[in-house]
Amino acid sequence: MFQKKIRSGESGILTYGITPPKKTETDPQRLAEIAERAMARIAPLDIDALIVYDVQDESARTSVERPFPFMTAHDPFEYTSTYLRELQLPKIIYRPAGKFTQEELTTWLDDLHQHTCYPVFVGIPAPGYAVKTTLTEAYQLWSKNSATSVIGAVTIPERHAVLNDEDQRILEKAGSGVSYFISQCVFNLSYARQMIADLERTCTQRGAKVPTIIFTLTACGSKKTLEFMDWLGIHLPDEVKEELVTAPNMLETSVNICLNIAAEMITFCRERNIPFGFNIESIAIRKDEIEASIAMVNRIGDMLEEQGIRQKKVVLQQ
Repeated sequence: MFQKKIRSGESGILTYGITPPKKTETDPQRLAEIAERAMARIAPLDIDALIVYDVQDESARTSVERPFPFMTAHDPFEYTSTYLRELQLPKIIYRPAGKFTQEELTTWLDDLHQHTCYPVFVGIPAPGYAVKTTLTEAYQLWSKNSATSVIGAVTIPERHAVLNDEDQRILEKAGSGVSYFISQCVFNLSYARQMIADLERTCTQRGAKVPTIIFTLTACGSKKTLEFMDWLGIHLPDEVKEELVTAPNMLETSVNICLNIAAEMITFCRERNIPFGFNIESIAIRKDEIEASIAMVNRIGDMLEEQGIRQKKVVLQQ
């Protein structure tokens, strides 16, 4: 059970991340068909939870043109509760707290709790956005469910490389009840290691419990996807970019890079007794990249099982 693993600080958690269909898809039958295909891919996976992202237009935070045009997606909780009900998995739902009033968030949190969904509050999509509810206030609203729920947050190794304060941000949110953190996609191994090393040191200094860190990994099968990752703020070292763009098969190479990152982070976190897990996603909607992300879940699951970190459960085909 996802919540139990988070509360006990158990390592080896596996999640899979998706985005809801675009709002241009308005036909309920068509949405149901999209959901059926998604469930057919996800149901056989040995994962602890499904993450459903809230896609925001972040164009205002940068002057660089977005590689893919922004298209508004369906609300992640409405899509999940309406079309993914048959998927017997805990769902983690993202929401930018600042876009909603406290009354709206209270109603949303109550609905989530009734559907065994867990919230992850994220920040505003761009600087200067008029905030209706702060993250601190949102965590306070959630706190009434703290005995029967867990809440997550986002962590960004790239931000730590610039500001050197991600460890403090993590512990500040942990003080508000956050017990696990899902990273931005990791392609810079040194950034991830440094953030974990600093977090461990700060927790030791303060006598604080280290929360679970779930590292996000994603396949990259095209130069357009690579450009999009750059635009999102995911840092790829120059040598990694070069390896990808010169590879005979970029997608296969990116999967191998991700698997190597997973292996390195497993060793790094185990040596420091940091509870960890992995979240696999596909940034692009290309079929081959989605299939690669599914394969990555299975291969990382096998890796964790081989090292005695995770016990594979029996997953019924649906």
